[in-house]
Amino acid sequence: MLHRKIMIVTGEASGDLHGANLVRALRSKCSDIVFCGMGGAELESLGVEILCDADKVSVVGITEVFSHLKDIFTALSILKKKLALDPPDLLIIIDLPDFNLILAKKAKKLGIPVFYYIAPQVWAWRSGRVRTIKKRVDKLGVILPFEENYFKQKGVDTEYVGHPLLDTVQATLSREDFFKKYNIDANQRCIGLLPGSRKKEIATLLPSFLDAAHLLQKKQKKPDSLLFLIPQASTIKRNDLDDAGLSCHEERLNIKVIVDDRYNMMSVCDAVVAASGTVTLELAILKIPMVVVYKLTAVTYFFARLLVKLDHFSLVNLIAGKTAVPELLQHEVTAENVAKELSNITGNTAEREQTLSDLQEVKARLGEKGASARAAEVVLGLLKNRNR
Repeated sequence: MLHRKIMIVTGEASGDLHGANLVRALRSKCSDIVFCGMGGAELESLGVEILCDADKVSVVGITEVFSHLKDIFTALSILKKKLALDPPDLLIIIDLPDFNLILAKKAKKLGIPVFYYIAPQVWAWRSGRVRTIKKRVDKLGVILPFEENYFKQKGVDTEYVGHPLLDTVQATLSREDFFKKYNIDANQRCIGLLPGSRKKEIATLLPSFLDAAHLLQKKQKKPDSLLFLIPQASTIKRNDLDDAGLSCHEERLNIKVIVDDRYNMMSVCDAVVAASGTVTLELAILKIPMVVVYKLTAVTYFFARLLVKLDHFSLVNLIAGKTAVPELLQHEVTAENVAKELSNITGNTAEREQTLSDLQEVKARLGEKGASARAAEVVLGLLKNRNR
């Protein structure tokens, strides 16, 4: 039996998850496809042949990229060689634009069609990349509602498939069952501390989050009435949390680390402080009030200020078209500011009620479930055209 071959290339944990869901959807529709490429644990668990470890390539910021150049060029070399020597019927690239658009150029030269799933945010910065996408990508699958018209107006063949998080983000335990599972007092309020899924993010943000937790705890009449929850992402180790200050705070804070149960953990939180990224949309879908923070190295932040021209930086506020959730950027990310904003959206406050209403609207704007299945149909259409 002649199998059709697809190379799928993605970067960080969220892209790995979306890629894995796309692979599942494709296999449910067509069983004779074999996959290889770059990814992480999610794609590997599905039997995708992992040629390169995505964790070594997926970095944020100018200075961080320089320190990973060897890994980046090695991965590009491996993938380009695979494209040339064992050409797939289709290349699927997910996010990771600077890396993936180089790979797309190679694929186009070899006559291999390219499907770009989850577009880079060119509407926010470096809009000139649209021209590159138009040249190197056969079909663009976008997941944010306003992106389809944006790219179509630029001449890119684009289809809005909906947001894949709507298919995956859900709590499987009730609040009561979660509390029983982790031996949590039913009367406690939970505050989530979500410093990100990269070591650099955690080292940068977790110390401020922990200091903010101390400030919040001091304001309570009963110090143990607040419980702080930290998810341990699959991309990090417990030592990464400890090195960022957790081990020094555990005796003074009422705190728990939750492993591999992130959505149930998020769903029981009264409020959360989170690093900007995909997690903010996960929280929006679960309708959990949040404070969103973003902090870069000084060099990266300097250039970002020159290049990015947006009123907001969080995906939640960009989709809402207004300040639905508070944002703290760079020097604003202090323990005092985080604690203040969390206080405003915890308990029976007007700010909390407005935030919950705005999050409901954001979730509605993301569209309907079934993004992975719709993206799979686009892929099958490209394969069909390839075989003609």
